[in-house]
Amino acid sequence: MATNRPTGPAGERGDGVEVVLTDVNPYGSRTLVVERDETSSVAYLCGPGGTVHGAVWLANHRPAPDGIDPDRLNSALPPMAPRANTRHPGGRGPLGTLRPLWFEEGDGVALYENDELLAVIPGWADMSRGMPGYSRDALGESPFAWSLEEAYDGLASRIAKARAYWEWRGGDGSWASFQQFVMGHLDRAVGTAGRFWDAGGGRMPAVGITERPPERDREHTILSTVGMSCQRMPTVEQYIDRPDAYARVELAVASPGDARDAARLFLWLGQYPWHSVTWLGHGHTAKWYHRPETFPLGSAYGGVMMLTGLPGLPDLSGFSFGGDSVQWLWLIPITPDELSLVSAEGYRAVLPRLSATRLTRAG
Repeated sequence: MATNRPTGPAGERGDGVEVVLTDVNPYGSRTLVVERDETSSVAYLCGPGGTVHGAVWLANHRPAPDGIDPDRLNSALPPMAPRANTRHPGGRGPLGTLRPLWFEEGDGVALYENDELLAVIPGWADMSRGMPGYSRDALGESPFAWSLEEAYDGLASRIAKARAYWEWRGGDGSWASFQQFVMGHLDRAVGTAGRFWDAGGGRMPAVGITERPPERDREHTILSTVGMSCQRMPTVEQYIDRPDAYARVELAVASPGDARDAARLFLWLGQYPWHSVTWLGHGHTAKWYHRPETFPLGSAYGGVMMLTGLPGLPDLSGFSFGGDSVQWLWLIPITPDELSLVSAEGYRAVLPRLSATRLTRAG
């Protein structure tokens, strides 16, 4: 199947193929495109620019061939499933009313036809590894689709959670109540709240920044995101055996200086996992995307390392949401040389360099 698809509105493509559905996930990072011609229908999961990250055959509308049709395979036309891999070898009529249900993370989608589950393209779909996605009308495994029936037990809970999440998220007061829960946890763990800024810019996910000024024997300000943990990060289950312990995070910084400078880190990273379809975790690093002299924590540094449970900083553990524990990742400034060292040897190689002063250097 082709590696780039149009992601514009539904309509005729000009080669006899009709785009019957285009839907963008809530974070703007993935687009579902469903196409059909008189022969077959297919769904594509696309990134920016139309790059295909997953694709699944949906239906043949004519009798199935005995084997793979190389002409359609090498063209931009929707593929046909071979006779042995379809429940309707004689073909079936056009698709009915289509409705997508995005996973909470935004990296996968379930597609319904007339309120019946038709297909699932999960975040781990990868045509280059022979995993196209799951289709209701598919039998066995082919390069175009795997049987949805055989995979349903493993997908059902994921789909149910996605439906429940978006129903909750669309309800009145959902964001306000979540924000109150996080703020209450930080009140108990850190201290009195100061200023609050919006870091979401009107885009999903909603993210705020809360400031906790110095008090008692703490001489530095604590800043934390509020809202990242309201939705699970994409792709975690592809790397971690227990995603429930790592899929939800908030970010934190300890700053002795102007908190507004350190807060710029959250404008940079607070929505990054969902817009870039990736995840952040303990030991991860991020290189500053702009000129070195603009780095918020000083031009000597080139990015940040993310670490949990640091000595001398408040213990922010103990908060959970959606049945998952939430990790707070402390952002520690590191130099360009240290970024290179982590890339070559892993984050532990830099840990001996992180003095107590560095942990509260932000600002």
